[in-house]
Amino acid sequence: MTGHPAPSGPCVVVAGGGTAGHIEPALALADAVMRLRPDARVVALGTERGLENKIVPARGYPLELIPPVPMPRKPTLDLLKLPLNVRGAVKQTREVLERVGADVVVGFGGYVALPAYLAARGRVPIVVHEANAKAGLANKVGAKFAAHVAAAVPDSGLADAEVIGIPLRHSITTLNRAALRAEARRFFGLDPDAPTLLVFGGSQGARSINEAVAPVAAEFARAGVGVLHAYGPKNTVAVQQVPGAPAYVPVPYLERMDLAYAAADAVLCRSGAMTVAEVSAVGLPAVFVPLPHGNGEQALNAGPVVSAGGGLLVPDEELTPQRVASLVVPLVADRARLAQMSEATLGTGRREADEILARRVLEVIKK
Repeated sequence: MTGHPAPSGPCVVVAGGGTAGHIEPALALADAVMRLRPDARVVALGTERGLENKIVPARGYPLELIPPVPMPRKPTLDLLKLPLNVRGAVKQTREVLERVGADVVVGFGGYVALPAYLAARGRVPIVVHEANAKAGLANKVGAKFAAHVAAAVPDSGLADAEVIGIPLRHSITTLNRAALRAEARRFFGLDPDAPTLLVFGGSQGARSINEAVAPVAAEFARAGVGVLHAYGPKNTVAVQQVPGAPAYVPVPYLERMDLAYAAADAVLCRSGAMTVAEVSAVGLPAVFVPLPHGNGEQALNAGPVVSAGGGLLVPDEELTPQRVASLVVPLVADRARLAQMSEATLGTGRREADEILARRVLEVIKK
């Protein structure tokens, strides 16, 4: 007999499109569901313009496209169109849920989650996960009629949420940095022994971080510090290499985040919820530079790690080459301080959120 028998297990629909911050936790949950129930099916919802079009198929999950329902932040004409937009999106989403035989919808917020919650309401049980320090509109709506609500941190604004952390990729939560270190340094062409800083600004890079860090390349070199700098596919950086010093390695994008973390002794990065969770789970000391836009949630995300002593917070407008030279260079060169910070940040990390959420989702289906 050829082919595989059709899976007889539950069908879990995940809704978390748009940014990596919504998609990655959804896929980490999907992986955990498949580990616990190999007979399950997981289907992802997305829109044609989101990052999920690249990320979801690459991770081996089917993607069903629905119309996006952007949530306007200000009263504009889009707000008047919203009820019609929502109605069309909900109708199409409901058709998808029926066609795939959804047993549960798990939403992670954002403009894919809202139509999913409204389409599932009263028909398919809903589980909501909030990754940010403050819940967004979609999850506030979904939580009102969800069978279970989970959050990354306390006080997210969702009543009765179970605090579990953020579902992270297995390759991150099981990462043994020390064991992979030599291979990771070779992979990126980094000095095998020098203290090394990893710099990144989210999947698209961050211009303000690039402009503050790249000009300090010679100071890093003089201090004997290596740098791995992901500057973003749409950006460029010019870096002065110092002969005989540890390399400063600029790359447009990090495909292998696990190896990047293993190669590093410290990170300088944004403080999106996903980034903070990963950095804490692997125990890397961090200099967080919150994105200056939005409702200030990135500074809130970093708060617990900074309070515990595992990270420092530098506002975006204060991140200058001078500040990098006076604060970051000596920090990365100070192995004793990095060891203390690493210990502190590990204490704030949660590695088992993916399996906890997967168990809750499967329990909701059983009920």
